[in-house]
Amino acid sequence: MLDLVIYIGRFQPFHSGHQQVLDIALRKARHVLVLAGSANKARNIRNPFTANERRAMILECVRPEDRQRVAVSPLGDWLYVEERWLIEVQRLVAEHVQLLGLTDSARIGVIGHLKDASSYYLEMFPQWELVDVPQFQALDATALRSLYFGSTGQGDWMRLAASVPAPVLDFLRSFAGSSFYEHMRREFDFVRDYKAAWQAAPYPPTFVTVDCVVVHSGHVLLVKRAGDPGHGLWALPGGFLDQKETLESAALRELKEETRVKLPLPVLRGAIKAQRMFDHPERSLRGRTLTQAFYLHFPSGELPPVKGGDDAKAARWIPLADLVDMEREFFEDHFEIIQYFLGTN
Repeated sequence: MLDLVIYIGRFQPFHSGHQQVLDIALRKARHVLVLAGSANKARNIRNPFTANERRAMILECVRPEDRQRVAVSPLGDWLYVEERWLIEVQRLVAEHVQLLGLTDSARIGVIGHLKDASSYYLEMFPQWELVDVPQFQALDATALRSLYFGSTGQGDWMRLAASVPAPVLDFLRSFAGSSFYEHMRREFDFVRDYKAAWQAAPYPPTFVTVDCVVVHSGHVLLVKRAGDPGHGLWALPGGFLDQKETLESAALRELKEETRVKLPLPVLRGAIKAQRMFDHPERSLRGRTLTQAFYLHFPSGELPPVKGGDDAKAARWIPLADLVDMEREFFEDHFEIIQYFLGTN
């Protein structure tokens, strides 16, 4: 009998396969700590439910007599600094070990199914015992989200009912009456149609975009997105690369178009201090999308006027101190891109 088992996942949503793994964890250990990943992301069709909503889902699926043995904690993503994610897992586990009053000799395990490359994280914790479990049923959370947001009738709800525990189905039915659900249905339709337009290509396309991280006198320049995906979220000024321009030219063009920033191009070009390609395979809902981000720095002076333009409904200088509480309001990985250049990861 292990003292504690760690169960890491996104649980978007918590389905019957997750339930079976959790049941095994409860049989293998006295206590279970569930870490609900991607807890620092804005709602989208890949991460539609907050950490608190997933916590409620999971605990409702635990027998009342076992609930004291299960804890659910939020776990963020650090796409470009994997060690930071690893440190956060270790920190959360250490806090829970202390809360339980376990000693240094406590037996700790991490549970999951080594199904493919996406499960490599299970082998990142040599200090804990690996509890490898089989894959239960042919359940895929991505397919379940497609059923949920692309539902065409009662048949899809019947398939969902067969794939998730009853408390989760109740939550999904309730959530379907919210404004969040309607927004994500529109986003789902947009992404589905966007991908369908490229299905005739001889191979899956890779898109190239550019973004600008402009820091001026302790402020960063952000735009609010006017369209899907990510309607209403804060983002870096940027967009797609045109066929006949360089990455740098594209970045400065998009910066000027989306923010109307009152600075000449030579001044902007001279302020570029660094650049990097951000290429996490899951960074964009639209498919494989690489972005080249440029870091522009103006150490002091008055903030130049800005105004939302093109496909940005607003542009604003945001104090760097305010970013701390804004992570869940950002589009894709733009918050992490800012963190990278500011060295705050």
